[in-house]
Amino acid sequence: MSSNTLAIAPVERSAIRKATWRLAPFLGLMFFINFLDRTAISFAGPHGLTKDLGLTATQFGFAAGIFFIGYILLEIPSNLALHKFGGRRWLARIMVTWGIVSLLFTWVSGVTELYVLRFLLGIAEAGFFPGAILYLSTWVPARHRANILALFYIAQPMTTVIGAPLASSLIQAHGFFGLEGWRIMFSGVSIPAVLVGIVTWFYLPDSPKDAKWLSAEEKAWLIGELAREDSTKREPHNGSIGAALSSGRVWMLALIYFGMIYGLYALAFFLPTIVSGFEAKFATKFTVFQAGLVIAIPYLPAAIALYLWSRDATKRGVRAWHIGIPALVGAVSIPLALYMPSPETTVACITVTACAIFAALPNFWSLPGRFLSGAAAAAGIALINTIGNVAGFAAPYVTGAVKDYTGLYQAPMIIVGAFMLLSAVLAFLVGREIRKSGEASQAYAALKP
Repeated sequence: MSSNTLAIAPVERSAIRKATWRLAPFLGLMFFINFLDRTAISFAGPHGLTKDLGLTATQFGFAAGIFFIGYILLEIPSNLALHKFGGRRWLARIMVTWGIVSLLFTWVSGVTELYVLRFLLGIAEAGFFPGAILYLSTWVPARHRANILALFYIAQPMTTVIGAPLASSLIQAHGFFGLEGWRIMFSGVSIPAVLVGIVTWFYLPDSPKDAKWLSAEEKAWLIGELAREDSTKREPHNGSIGAALSSGRVWMLALIYFGMIYGLYALAFFLPTIVSGFEAKFATKFTVFQAGLVIAIPYLPAAIALYLWSRDATKRGVRAWHIGIPALVGAVSIPLALYMPSPETTVACITVTACAIFAALPNFWSLPGRFLSGAAAAAGIALINTIGNVAGFAAPYVTGAVKDYTGLYQAPMIIVGAFMLLSAVLAFLVGREIRKSGEASQAYAALKP
């Protein structure tokens, strides 16, 4: 019988419930601010930044993407530092640092300064996302991980649901303190990062043994269960940083993640620009705030799809199709969106893409912690996210460059679809190979077609 169908003891239920609701919403808030700050440039671009700084689509795409070069350079060292110093200290440090850098965008005056600040923002944010994944993975056993990661991940689509209208409202405050609206927006979304970062230092416990809100019985169960689970991870790369970084399994997961993140960031950075193009294509004109609401539309259904798909994965155990089917749907829907005959059908198609991407991601991240632990988990998770963030650089830059070359967004969106198709194929191949080999590794025991 699957562990997912076994009766849950009262101490397990109460410990998991407390850990989930004490940690996931707060880290979700941090992730909300994180994603809003890194994608704020996408809201600023079509509402003054591109015009004021004289940017081409290629330059805008490069500015969006250069963030990931800085992020990639320090991601693995940052996650190893989190493993050494603890999540509370390191996540607080990261957040305060990126908040300060993000605030400096308020006064950017040229394309070179924009490139430098985006690069520095990537350095400042390095390690936050894999650090948060690692932190949450050390609090609950594998059978509960998809659920807690889904609650954390909901913050990402909700960033656009709430953040797009919020950013649009700040942009409409044009002239406040003598600043352009897009500059006001940058300052408005940056200050919360500093404030929440300070709170993080005092709010987050480093481990279950430091959690004052757990009873002695709940602490003992969590500590014992996590230790028992770690002892069953017999993979040769389980505790070795070098072996984890050279593991074929880690690299296969990294390539799957690459394709999904390519789709995510192409959508995140260029959806506002695509919506602003509705006026020329469909003779449909929106105010800044209305455009923000249109941009937000795909992401509310995406949050719902994320939660429901992850609940099914928690019930059944994460399988290849929990990742492969959404990636396949996204591969078809994202290029198809630009061939739709109206704004409504275009947004509907983009909504399907957003649902597909976000349904796959939290289930994907439940996998690495099943066969990696300790410093190897820190390194392996950071490597996977690093490869994904190569796509974060490539997607906006390639999208902008191909659009400049062709004059249209159809060709770059076909490229996006091709990378998401790669993710789907690799997810099913991994499931098939593991099924054929008959391996019992916890990494893939539930990953089967």
